[in-house]
Amino acid sequence: MPYMLLIHEAPDQRAARNEAEGRLLYDSMLRWGDELRRRDLLIGAESLASLDGAARVNTVGGKVRIVDGPFAEVKEMLGGFFLLRVESREQALVLAAECPAAAWATVEVRALAPCFMR
Repeated sequence: MPYMLLIHEAPDQRAARNEAEGRLLYDSMLRWGDELRRRDLLIGAESLASLDGAARVNTVGGKVRIVDGPFAEVKEMLGGFFLLRVESREQALVLAAECPAAAWATVEVRALAPCFMR
């Protein structure tokens, strides 16, 4: 059963760390991902860049609207994700609590499902 762990972090959090601190946190996430891979639980994982180069795109009434980041109104940004293959929601929750990012960010647990399902 696929579940995604979405890492939500404060948008200014990365800038508050020096490079050495950031590398230590990133390395802890890489090690955790390697452990998940060894346990055959990891489908994929990525870290996302900051909001500076992000863009939001929507099409309303056939008109494309593009808004470049950063986005002043955001309180959190999506910093990365882990896509897991687990047996249950409970297992996904346990893994989310073990995720190193849970110490400095919010880890959202979401099942994968077609968009027509609730």
